[in-house]
Amino acid sequence: MASDSFAHAAAALRAGDRDRYLSTLVLTGAERNAVTALYAFNADVAAIRDRVSNPAPGEVRLQWWVDALEGTEHGAVRSNPVADALLRVTKDYQIPAGTLLRLLNARRFDLYDDPMPDVPSFEGYAGETASTLYQLAAMILNGGEPVEPGDAAGHLGVAHALIGHLRAFGRVSAQGRIMLPWSVFAANGVREGEIFARTESEGLVEALGQLSEMAVDHLRRAETAIAGLPSNLRPAFALAPVLRRQLELLNQRTNSPFAPAPDDPDWRKIIRLMWWSWRGR
Repeated sequence: MASDSFAHAAAALRAGDRDRYLSTLVLTGAERNAVTALYAFNADVAAIRDRVSNPAPGEVRLQWWVDALEGTEHGAVRSNPVADALLRVTKDYQIPAGTLLRLLNARRFDLYDDPMPDVPSFEGYAGETASTLYQLAAMILNGGEPVEPGDAAGHLGVAHALIGHLRAFGRVSAQGRIMLPWSVFAANGVREGEIFARTESEGLVEALGQLSEMAVDHLRRAETAIAGLPSNLRPAFALAPVLRRQLELLNQRTNSPFAPAPDDPDWRKIIRLMWWSWRGR
């Protein structure tokens, strides 16, 4: 059952979060299986909003995961391969359930249409979601022993979340949501209705530019921190060069900010990941 569960988790991650799946290719053996299971869990949770028609069933799905992690599940949780793989990993690597429960609580924001209020709120959300994944991946690579990657996980998580939502700006706004800090748009004279109507303006371009600059700063800080980590922990942060390239492509684009974001093909990403990993040894 265990090997089947990890294989299913890998397939689910490949389908649900391609970039994180590619980042696991620099890992091997049990560590790769464990990080893959962690990321597959996150992919399932991150996709809940897209699978439900309103917040109520989304809350039910989040509660299902809460019950699974707390051991109060209803029904055969282990029959869900991703859950089975995750629970094996939390046991084998002493991953605290509380950390994953905070991730689930942060993801409740995704279910509703309230705009992300401001930069501190966004950074808190990113910290409990993206940064947590980097922190736990590093813990797995450390054999389950507590590890403090410090600024590496914190800054790369915020950069990852900013870049991801800048890339998804058109798709998410079409759903009537604003996941990037609303205060930045408001400070540049942008109105909610203009975003939902896909209206381009100087204020919108300026706001997105400021958010991109924030991402550049967090990414730079993360890369500095990663360089100072022990070599066995650095593969947990292998997405850094892919994120940097995605940000470069965003800043080079000349079409509408609501258009699909440009990206490299998988083979280029794999080369970046492997080269970065080799250099970090």
